[in-house]
Amino acid sequence: PGDSGGHCHGGAQTGQRGLGRGPGVHWGGYSEIWGGLGAVWGVPGARPHGLQELLRALGALESHLSSGRSFLVGDGVTLADVTVVCALLGPFTQVLDPPSRAPFPGVSRWFRCCVRLPQFRAELGDVRLCGGGDTPGTPPQETPGTKSAAQLKKEAKKREKMEKFQQKQEKNRQLQAQAKAKPSKARRELQGLRYETPTPPGCKKDVGGPLPESYSPGYVEAAWYSWWEQEGFFRPEWGVSGGPGGVWGVWGGLGGFWGLGLFWVLGDTLTRWHRMRGLTAFWAPGCDHAGIATQVVVERRLLRSRGLTRHQLGRDAFLREVWRWKDEKGDRIYQQLRRLGASMDWGRACFTMDPKMSRAVTEAFVRLHEQGLIYRSRRIVHWSCALRSAISDIEVEKKELGGRTLLRVPGYEEPVEFGYTPGTHLGAPGTHLGYTWDTPEIHLGSHLGYTWAHLSPMAPPPLSPQHLRGRSVRHPITGRVLPVLHDALVDPQFGTGAVKITPAHDAADFEVGQRHGLGVAAVIGEDGTMVNVPAPFLGMPRFQARQALLETLKERGLFRGVTENPMVVPICSRSKDVLEPRAVPQWFVRCQGLAGAEAAAVRRGDLRLHPPGHARTWFTWMDNIRDWCISRQLWWGHRIPAYFVTIDDPQVPPGQDEDERFWVSGRSPDEARAKAAAAFGVSPELVRLRQDEDVLDTWFSSGLFPFSIFGWPDQTPDLERFYPGSLLETGHDILFFWVARMVMLGLALTGKLPFREVYLHAIVRDAHGRKMSKSLGNVIDPLDVITGVTLQELHQQLESSNLDPAELERAREGQKRDFPEGIPECGTDALRRPLRLHGSGVPNVPLVSPGAPGVLAAKACAPQPGRLQGLLAPALGGFDFPAATTAVHGFWVYEFCDVYLECVKPVLARATPAQATLLLCLDGGLRLLAPFMPFLAEELWQRLPRAPPAAPSVSLAPFPEPEQFCWQDEEAEATMEFVLSIVRALRSLRAAHGLTRQRPPCFLQTPDPSWGSRARRCRGLLRALGGVGSVQLLGGREPPQGCAVAVASERCTVHLLLQVRASWTPPRELARLGGRRRELGRALERLRERRAGPGYAQKVPPQVQENDEAKVGKGGLGDFGILGVFWDFWEFLGFLGGFGGIFGGS
Repeated sequence: PGDSGGHCHGGAQTGQRGLGRGPGVHWGGYSEIWGGLGAVWGVPGARPHGLQELLRALGALESHLSSGRSFLVGDGVTLADVTVVCALLGPFTQVLDPPSRAPFPGVSRWFRCCVRLPQFRAELGDVRLCGGGDTPGTPPQETPGTKSAAQLKKEAKKREKMEKFQQKQEKNRQLQAQAKAKPSKARRELQGLRYETPTPPGCKKDVGGPLPESYSPGYVEAAWYSWWEQEGFFRPEWGVSGGPGGVWGVWGGLGGFWGLGLFWVLGDTLTRWHRMRGLTAFWAPGCDHAGIATQVVVERRLLRSRGLTRHQLGRDAFLREVWRWKDEKGDRIYQQLRRLGASMDWGRACFTMDPKMSRAVTEAFVRLHEQGLIYRSRRIVHWSCALRSAISDIEVEKKELGGRTLLRVPGYEEPVEFGYTPGTHLGAPGTHLGYTWDTPEIHLGSHLGYTWAHLSPMAPPPLSPQHLRGRSVRHPITGRVLPVLHDALVDPQFGTGAVKITPAHDAADFEVGQRHGLGVAAVIGEDGTMVNVPAPFLGMPRFQARQALLETLKERGLFRGVTENPMVVPICSRSKDVLEPRAVPQWFVRCQGLAGAEAAAVRRGDLRLHPPGHARTWFTWMDNIRDWCISRQLWWGHRIPAYFVTIDDPQVPPGQDEDERFWVSGRSPDEARAKAAAAFGVSPELVRLRQDEDVLDTWFSSGLFPFSIFGWPDQTPDLERFYPGSLLETGHDILFFWVARMVMLGLALTGKLPFREVYLHAIVRDAHGRKMSKSLGNVIDPLDVITGVTLQELHQQLESSNLDPAELERAREGQKRDFPEGIPECGTDALRRPLRLHGSGVPNVPLVSPGAPGVLAAKACAPQPGRLQGLLAPALGGFDFPAATTAVHGFWVYEFCDVYLECVKPVLARATPAQATLLLCLDGGLRLLAPFMPFLAEELWQRLPRAPPAAPSVSLAPFPEPEQFCWQDEEAEATMEFVLSIVRALRSLRAAHGLTRQRPPCFLQTPDPSWGSRARRCRGLLRALGGVGSVQLLGGREPPQGCAVAVASERCTVHLLLQVRASWTPPRELARLGGRRRELGRALERLRERRAGPGYAQKVPPQVQENDEAKVGKGGLGDFGILGVFWDFWEFLGFLGGFGGIFGGS
């Protein structure tokens, strides 16, 4: 910088202000330099050479800035930025036009960002680039005086972010273009051996051949499951009987994907663990018939392939089509279970439509009906006009609307508008009554069928109820005279304070009708068309009738406009139809008394829910339970064993469908006829029966599964031995629709809880947080993950489904986005691990003698399987699957493979004690691994030498216990932990400085001589595990200059010599250390804020609080993290010597 002031480019007067932390930086000298340079351009021959040198320098600068750096050094403006910006003022404002700057986008971005900062603008004024200023699309700069410095700085940062974003978008477009140009990859085949030895199904795999050089799932997992199944290893009769330790598994419909795979894997892990502990473990597979879902699929298939509806085909023929589809597709879910390694007793597999299960369903219905727990009544239900059936609450998707919204409805070509409330007037002698349609106008067509007007008794004048009490109003369309009622249901602040009443099409209105003794007049039929209304509305689809009704009201001058009304629209999850409340006769289960028993069981602790937080939801639901509608207007399912009675005797008047007196239940028609004859006092010959056409809700038969699978209602040996079970594992989304039903029916029919514990896992979603849906294309078959699948094969699976064309195209796009190259082969064991992240063969092997090689590693590793079992037992017992999985993974990767194997490699070939210890750890580790990765564990365990008698399979071998691995040497373990802390520090330094291929020398500082002595004895381990050359103890000496420093622990500091790498430079190391210092400072500040936050001491587990305390205290981020980096930083400044003086002021 020059010593005197002057004029910079842009015309701004320079002063004595500086930029940065050094002394005042003057800008005038640079303008003089570039003024002289401008004259040089006129010298013949000088311009081409100067331009060449300038472009070469810009190329070097571009390589430095192309990674997205905001500034040359660090995260803020430094002297380096000031210097280089001033050096480039002349070229960027006088020489380099836009085409010349185009090859240097990073430099251009950085230059524009700097000159727009307030500090630069205050000195330089507006800097206009050569050839047209800023890049196209950049808004013109305002004069400095119009905005504050803070505003200008904020805008500069915003522009910088936008430029980075545009560069990133351009890079993404280029990558996408390159991806489109590449041919799509076929299924990736892993290199290595495939198991090709002829092995008949059910025979044991030949393990005499070599293992593949690289892991091959197809080799490792071949042939094992069929052998397990053939030998009967999964039957509860196998092995030691320690009492019912059964794990109640879960099952799905006729198909499966990741969500089902999750609880299969979790259930199998627990089952295998209990079996290896010597308990009698029972887990049987089962499938429900998925009434609505299966019927919808078959109906779509029938319509697409043959152009027929189920009504055209007939009930019996349609059911034959469903059974044909079930036989074709139903076995796939069992294939998935076998490939996932589920250790189920396949001899007891069942299907809810099997004769044994159907008999249990009939028996349950008849018993509950005889006890008065099942009854028939006309109630408001969710009705799907597309399915022509009532549906359960679990099949209702509630779509929230903030106002007027268009929704697609099946059967309508144009979208239908929702989210508004219309208003109209009713005529009355001498007055008019204004009212609001306050119910969700999804059934606004029911306006044609309302039969009473309804006022709030608290309505203010002029809607005072007194002058209307006992009056009537006239229906504006039908002319029907309607009485005015008063009821506290109406909100006087909503709309006009008056509403219509349609008891047949609204749940609240139905309850008002029950209180006032009103009739139930239906105006919307089961197919969604209008009934019992005058022309021209008769026979219209409900939403067309709504629009026609609005037009009629407008023509007659009775329409009073609409207002937006935020609402929740119920959508059928199966048909995507907008559901219609309808009052229809249905069968219900009386739930209040049963729910009280369920709640009491949880309060007493007889039934435990995991995680415990679900208990609060359980109590809320049980305390507010409503009767369960169990009838469905379908053909596929268990036909209700109830019969409508007609007596061929004129003295007995005919009954109505909703009159429960004319309905009887029976295990057979003869039993039902006998019941009817006894009830009406007539001979059986006078009784005519008509069986109900409806079927039972799928959840009813599924709720019987815990005891119907054992042959209930017969008292079979299996029922006595295995019921009740131990555990149910399922998703929390069906807690009330399946778990509660099983508990309810178990208590009502057997007097026992079906299980003692319930574990509720999370819901599996895709990478975008969405639930699995075939229409979104994000449903993944577990078999495709295990074996691999190409994108084309995924598309073919969609085309063979029943999606409509619009859904099919959307699903294809979703697959292209999420799986552009298909799914590579992963194998079963690899799939099981992420889904969970929701005696020794040589028992008397002597330990290695103290003088043998590898003694330290052996002493430290030998007790680990027993110690790990001590962690696994409480983790699996408490359903902490991530902790259990992480513990096993950590032992194998970070203790056994990373440490022990590396330690014994040099002596393994000649040291028998080392081989014995290795075999001991392998055997125990594989038995620990077996519940988690059964195929890999079996493949490796079968190759180990084992002393007889040994279990035939690792899945039946005893799970390791701590007393089997009781060798413990606390001094050896402490020394090994000390060594590993140094190794971790060495590896971290090598990775941070790019020395992964070099073996630099290291120097250790140990304040305590005793620990220094231990480090000296373990230098061989440190070289092998740390990947370093020589290991020297410094004692009281200083380390050599040019070393990176890390604090391994309070007992040792590590120095790693960096000058072995030619690309290492002091400025780069200073930049790295400065960034690390800032990163640790921010982490420390965040941690302090979290600890100071409200509720930290009460909500955060004590162990986490202790870890946080260690991070901010001695040995953590506080003393040894932040200060260690400062130590690094200043030691480097001392090493740099004179060069460090240049940086000292800035």
